[in-house]
Amino acid sequence: MSIAILTSGGDCAGMNPAIKQFVDYCFFKGLQPYLIFDGLEGLIDNKIQKATHGDVAGIIHQGDTILRSSRSKRFLETKYRKKAYKNLLSHKIDKLIILGGDGSFRALKVFSDEFDISFVGIPSTIDNDIFGTDYCLGVDTALNIIRGATDAIRDTSSSFKRACVVETMGRECGYLALVTALTCGAEICVISELDYDLKSLQKKLKKQIEEGRNYIVCIVAEGTNQTQNLVDWLENEVKIETRATILGHIQRGGNPTVEDRLMATEFVTAAVNKILEKDFKDGYVVVYKNGEFDFKTISYVTSSKYQIKQNLLDIAVSMTK
Repeated sequence: MSIAILTSGGDCAGMNPAIKQFVDYCFFKGLQPYLIFDGLEGLIDNKIQKATHGDVAGIIHQGDTILRSSRSKRFLETKYRKKAYKNLLSHKIDKLIILGGDGSFRALKVFSDEFDISFVGIPSTIDNDIFGTDYCLGVDTALNIIRGATDAIRDTSSSFKRACVVETMGRECGYLALVTALTCGAEICVISELDYDLKSLQKKLKKQIEEGRNYIVCIVAEGTNQTQNLVDWLENEVKIETRATILGHIQRGGNPTVEDRLMATEFVTAAVNKILEKDFKDGYVVVYKNGEFDFKTISYVTSSKYQIKQNLLDIAVSMTK
């Protein structure tokens, strides 16, 4: 049996450990692993090669994806999906593992409905916004990168008696911002999932400044589009010098943490074992829910919007008013 792996959409730390485990575990199980480069574009362009142990030696600590990634508009067209299928047939591959988000899973679902291809998706996005799973690969590393940056920014803000507004990634999901605010001791947290009251915050922060506070940390999720507004509000209303830092793509890189390396290993092992089940067919996503690994259909994973746990939202209310 031949199985291929590809990475799609936004990259994240943890992908390389997953690729290494895929190759090593496939050989252990007597399978022939294949590597697909450049994501869905690579499927179309036949960037497919047999994997060896040498291909994945020494990559576990790297924060990128050695397979590279892409966002493929061509894959939306039937003629290119046909080409991708012919490429897989030429290598005798009919089973895939894809590391990506729900967009990548939807694309492969269409592909598997049209052709004799089965796949398992592994949720891999720092946004942690995939419905049905508590954890996505790359999240722990991203949070540690953000934590380190926020701690450093706080140091200089304290030295100059400033406020700092730190913008995190996450698209429409405020998970990264929320967890960062809770674990970095922020005074303000602005995310789409929570209402916030600037008048109440202004009154509270001014009182704290009068009592000796000399810096303020504000964490804001990119999806709110409020970064500059918060800078202006802090300077004009709270009356404190303020600097904004948009962390951007540093959140996707960096050495994978122990947690992400371990999760990558467990995600991939579960995915390969699922593929090896008798009569395995169609597409599934490995999810991590309540401390256990399980499998959900693409329809289920794409049926609802991910919701941050209510207990975390409840704790964060004190940073919104």
